[in-house]
Amino acid sequence: MTVQNLKAVALTSAIALALSSGAANSADIVDTAVDAGQFTTLAAALGAAGLVDTLKGEGPFTVYAPTDAAFAALPEGTVETLMKPENKDQLTNVLLYHVDDRKLTADMIPHGSTFFKPILASERICINNSAGSVTIADGSGEVATVVVANITADNGVIHVVDKVLLPGTRPSC
Repeated sequence: MTVQNLKAVALTSAIALALSSGAANSADIVDTAVDAGQFTTLAAALGAAGLVDTLKGEGPFTVYAPTDAAFAALPEGTVETLMKPENKDQLTNVLLYHVDDRKLTADMIPHGSTFFKPILASERICINNSAGSVTIADGSGEVATVVVANITADNGVIHVVDKVLLPGTRPSC
């Protein structure tokens, strides 16, 4: 097993353990993510973009939630630049690219490749559900992997991804 695979297994185990206490079933999307302890950058970004109240709302929502490690993998200075008040619109667009306004559990994602429309309505992501693995192609041409699926919250579901999804060119699907 490679070091990267070991890290993925450790991350998956840590998130699953953090959420297995049942707290995820009595909290909204934001509180569930915060309680997991792996999404501090996402939580800070949601605050900077003014989206916390939205994702604490009635929903339903599906959030493809990048971990802190996913944010750290962005080019140096990207997160800091996006968090500046003058870049709030750009940060909001990146975050809304991770949210669907439906509750989509993993078993609701069709096998094969399918376009999905995030809340950022002008964009599309391509979700591929194949051989027990779910990946998401974004507008940058990169692909994120769902490392933990179906974390249930009162107002939706979280799927943990290993990459920050970025809007741009419509991905091939």
